[in-house]
Amino acid sequence: MANALVSIQILPATPGGDSVIPYVDRAIEIIKLAGVPYRVAPLETTMEGELSHLLSVVQSMSEAMTELGCPSVISQVKIYYNPANGASMGRLLEKYPDGH
Repeated sequence: MANALVSIQILPATPGGDSVIPYVDRAIEIIKLAGVPYRVAPLETTMEGELSHLLSVVQSMSEAMTELGCPSVISQVKIYYNPANGASMGRLLEKYPDGH
């Protein structure tokens, strides 16, 4: 059972002022490769899993941005941690499954 939800908005300083979209696409690819449930939203992506693993995914995302040439990265991160009862996107979204 997952014990955490981590939402992240990654804001890389791109080389030459390039669009951030390809960099955000790479960050989402890293989440996919991590094999955790996730949900992309307009301003952030939420992952579900074990807190330590999710934080390592955040670290990998930041490192990937610098490997792509970004001089720096700002990440806004929200963490919901519930080791006793678990954490689930589905449970938190029961009332609003389609976002409305």
